Amino acid sequence: MFGGIGLYSGDQFFGIVAFDRLWFKVDDGNRGEYLARGMDAFKPFPDRPTTMSYFEVPPDLLDDSEELRVWAMRSVAIARRAKQKLPRKQPRKKSSAR
Repeated sequence: MFGGIGLYSGDQFFGIVAFDRLWFKVDDGNRGEYLARGMDAFKPFPDRPTTMSYFEVPPDLLDDSEELRVWAMRSVAIARRAKQKLPRKQPRKKSSAR
């Protein structure tokens, strides 16, 4: 994915390792924690303004495995909720064209 590695917990995609950094999924419930620590949103293409709902994990958390686990589990829960909100695909109707 974008030249990076996707992180999963079961089938929940919750993080990215790209550009030598770790990024976790965010929503309105935890985005402020990242912003308060000066972290930026993931930009898959540096030459484009597009960002994704993943923020860089504060570097000091990489040395605190327990706190890193807490932040990761929040992102897993966010990924789970986001997946539940996705609309289910409706089966295609068969065409009756002759």
